[in-house]
Amino acid sequence: MSTSVHRFCAIVTLLVGVPGSSPAQATLHSERLELAHDKPFVMVMVNGKGPFRFVIDTGTGGQAFVTSELAEQLGLPFAGQANLSDPSGQGRQSVPMVLIQSLQLAGIEFTGIKAAVHPLGEGDGSYQGLLGFTLFRDYLLTLDFPKREMRLASGSLAPDDEQSVLPFRMPDGLPIVSLRIGGFEIDAQIDSGGSGLSLPEQFASRLKFVSDPAAFGTGQSLSTRFLIKAAKLAADVHLGAYTFKQPFVEVNRAFPLANFGSVPMQGFALTFDQKNGLVRFEASQKTLSLSATPAPMHLLNAPAQKRTDLALVPVD
Repeated sequence: MSTSVHRFCAIVTLLVGVPGSSPAQATLHSERLELAHDKPFVMVMVNGKGPFRFVIDTGTGGQAFVTSELAEQLGLPFAGQANLSDPSGQGRQSVPMVLIQSLQLAGIEFTGIKAAVHPLGEGDGSYQGLLGFTLFRDYLLTLDFPKREMRLASGSLAPDDEQSVLPFRMPDGLPIVSLRIGGFEIDAQIDSGGSGLSLPEQFASRLKFVSDPAAFGTGQSLSTRFLIKAAKLAADVHLGAYTFKQPFVEVNRAFPLANFGSVPMQGFALTFDQKNGLVRFEASQKTLSLSATPAPMHLLNAPAQKRTDLALVPVD
């Protein structure tokens, strides 16, 4: 299967201020997750209007993205500029920021949100915005894919002996865990806006495959177009207590980290504790399969593109 689109996660450092949210409540707040091409969407009120359809993207380190159409429709005020770039080190793009005074989700109000204005893709259907990982820093965020539910709660996680709760580090606001593959370890972004399980070519060259990786599609960052290959691994992939038996993986040469996308997430309820740097994986079985992923979807870039690791940094 070949496609001309691929995905990339966004790292966002906002220009001014520190957006706030109302204090976490003792009660559990929940919202229905709509899954489109395995990616999680929720309905959001913006400045008391809506609801609008937003994707939850743990592979975006900032707080929010909105389309220019939504920014214009709601008259969102300008809040500065930021530079958009990708980890390949090539290309840079200036994007405007706007201020969202109130964003309501699952009965919780977030205030003072700085959102980047950027095109969002059409492959997952019409949607008006994106909620990034750091928006939820004051809450336990649960994405329960089997139950189609997002939950927000107060509290904290603690490590366990079963290895279902794993530490993650958070450079640039992105959750990164360790995977074990064929005797090697590699850092992987937990990326609900991504697709399958993707490995960098340099690391993949050390692994054995059932058959040689073959052309699967092409990806494009801000200035770099690259080939994506794919194949079934001869080794298993271990994530804490869980094992993917000889999974189908994508291989690309453009980006340095692995990407654990929304397709391998489908069997899990994931709970993130950003304050303590812990994530809990819960699934009904310890051994899982991962077959060929569907064609990559459009997300956060120009038409016929998908972003693949973007960084948004302040303009001096």
